[in-house]
Amino acid sequence: MGSRGLLFLFKEGTMHVGIVMGSDSDLPVMKKAAEVLSGFGVTYDMAIASAHRTPKKLEEFILAQEEKGAACFIAGAGMAAALPGVVASMTLCPVIGVPLSGARLDGMDALFSIVQMPSGIPVATVAIDGAKNAAYLAVEIGAAADRDLYRKYKEYREEMAAEIYRKDEKLQKELK
Repeated sequence: MGSRGLLFLFKEGTMHVGIVMGSDSDLPVMKKAAEVLSGFGVTYDMAIASAHRTPKKLEEFILAQEEKGAACFIAGAGMAAALPGVVASMTLCPVIGVPLSGARLDGMDALFSIVQMPSGIPVATVAIDGAKNAAYLAVEIGAAADRDLYRKYKEYREEMAAEIYRKDEKLQKELK
C-alpha cells in the first residue's frame, strides 16, 4: 500500500492529481475532469488501467502518481465499477469515484458499486458521469493545504454566485 500520497502537503508548487479510467470509452466523460483541473492550474496525469485486466499497470500508475506528490485520485468506472475501490485499496490518498453511465443500467450499477465500499477504505462518490464535480472536489481537497488554490477556488465560487445575480437582475428587468 502506498504511503507517499500526502507528500503534496509539504511540496511547493502546483497540486497534482492522478486520473484513471478502465476503458478508452470513458475518456469523453473523464476529459471533463482534466479540463476543470487545468482551469485551476492543477497538473494531472491520466491513464487507462483496468482493475481486473491490468492490476499491475494500475499499481504502477498509482505508485508513480504518489512519487509525483498526487493529492488525490479520480477514478472513473462503469458497470461493476471496481476501479475506484481498488485504487483506494492501494493508496492512502483520497479517491474520488466517478460512476460512468452504460447501456445496461445507465450508470446505476456503477453508482451503487462505488458508494458501497467497505468501512475503512472510503471512496468519495459523485453523480453518474460527474467528472467535473470530481475535479472540483479534488480542487477543494488541494485548497485545504494550498492558499493560492484556495483563493482561485473562492474566486470561482464567487463568480458563479455573481452570475446568478446578473441573470436574476436581467430576468427582473424583463418581467417589469
